[in-house]
Amino acid sequence: MFYYVQGTVTHMAQNLAVIDCAGVGYACRTTSYTLASLNKGKVGKLYTHLYVKEDIFELYGFASEGELHSFEMLLGVSGVGPKAALAILSFNSPDGLAMAIVSGNEKALTAVPGIGKKIAQRIILELKDKLAKGQLTASGMEQFAGGSTVIPEDKTAEASAALAVLGYGQQEILAALKGLNLADLKVEEIVRQALKKMVKG
Repeated sequence: MFYYVQGTVTHMAQNLAVIDCAGVGYACRTTSYTLASLNKGKVGKLYTHLYVKEDIFELYGFASEGELHSFEMLLGVSGVGPKAALAILSFNSPDGLAMAIVSGNEKALTAVPGIGKKIAQRIILELKDKLAKGQLTASGMEQFAGGSTVIPEDKTAEASAALAVLGYGQQEILAALKGLNLADLKVEEIVRQALKKMVKG
């Protein structure tokens, strides 16, 4: 219904930002990361998700499309509601969450108040499974092999999965990974360098 809202930030509280758009104040539930990027009295732009369930009708807003995409992916996990998703994204940036998922780092998730070990394991399991369906094909992997050097498929797949969590498409990921020294770099460094290339591009 709403792709984004843009207007003057009139009010900010814990996990809440109110954006005035032509005299209408939109109350957007949000994360500490997004709140830190806003300034009261200044213009702000939030990418939104409208959550509707029974008698609940709430708008969620995020400073970046990557954060919005991460929020929506978390909502797709059974047992994770919008409050839990906000809490997770207030403790983990989108790229930090991506790395936690692909590396199976439960501690990054259980450090969030209210997120137990079972939920953390479920998030990692379910999102890894979803990402696996969109990972690079074997022909795509061959683009990164030079001469007799063979790039480990699992390393490239993990890096591409982390980038997919941030909302990047397969073609963008392929272009960003091309030219990187994938054979020698660790997964975390591959993701960092790919993100730098995409931001500059």
